[in-house]
Amino acid sequence: MRSFAYVRATTVDQAVTEVTADPDAAYLAGGTTQVDLMKDEVFRPARLVDITRLPLRDIRADDDTLVVGALTTMEELAAHEAVRDRLPLVREALLKGASPQLRHMATLGGNLLQRTRCRYFRDPSVACNKREPGTGCDALDGYHRMHAVLGTSPQCIATHASDVAVALTALDTTVRVRGRDGERVVPLTEFYRVPGSTPHVENVLAHGELITHLEIPLLPRGARSGYLKVRDRASYEFALASVAAVLVIDGGRIRTARLALGGVGTVPWRVPRAEELLRDAPPGPDTFAAAAEAALSGAVARSGNGFKIELGRRAVVRMLSTLAEES
Repeated sequence: MRSFAYVRATTVDQAVTEVTADPDAAYLAGGTTQVDLMKDEVFRPARLVDITRLPLRDIRADDDTLVVGALTTMEELAAHEAVRDRLPLVREALLKGASPQLRHMATLGGNLLQRTRCRYFRDPSVACNKREPGTGCDALDGYHRMHAVLGTSPQCIATHASDVAVALTALDTTVRVRGRDGERVVPLTEFYRVPGSTPHVENVLAHGELITHLEIPLLPRGARSGYLKVRDRASYEFALASVAAVLVIDGGRIRTARLALGGVGTVPWRVPRAEELLRDAPPGPDTFAAAAEAALSGAVARSGNGFKIELGRRAVVRMLSTLAEES
């Protein structure tokens, strides 16, 4: 690991000022991914600003919203009463997203910003446009079984790694961001950027901007939700395909439907067309199959990951069928 300067921030404003003023500075929180990237020399900050002592580790619930500090750990959020009672899909995504050891260290803000697990991104000896723009993408013709089929470009096919980001995207979560020019609120559905011609630009944050809180709408009583993660092994592993879904069924019709996919997209993948097909339709195999087809519409596979398209469709049908049976 290369040497770096270390600063411990005591206020949010100090942290933002420290990082904004130095183009080679970065924030440090749980560090569960960041330190690994530094050891691999994929991430090489000259200055780290430690934000772990900032007052951003709170969880506040009212009747319809859960406000979560960005330094809240995955384990703390999973254990919260409001998450257990009103947001089962978030709890399931958190528990399936990491080992207990990591969940006790990893923060929610850091989880949303975690970098891809693409082996080409994490190996400086090979070409990666996300790591070094303009160098190429060795994954295109390499081993890409785990890579994305939605939101890809000729520049990058890396999959977004977060599980809980998929669940939060399905819920219309927003993030509060503090920067040099003050605070702004960004919907999570607009936070991430597909690679296009600039795969190194992964989200809308400007340098120095800091996620301070997440605002998560609580589901109404009677809603059914869940997170299905299909992976090679049941223990700590990244998704081949995952589905976060919410259904409200009343009078034999689906009144509310929310759906997002993971493991198949370059970003957490919300599927509004599938949601439209579900709303006001009767729950059942034909409805769910049509939604699944719409959810994977536009998918582009390569030789090694074409199975993900059918796997994604089947995961959607399974998740929706499970929720319908529960209701």
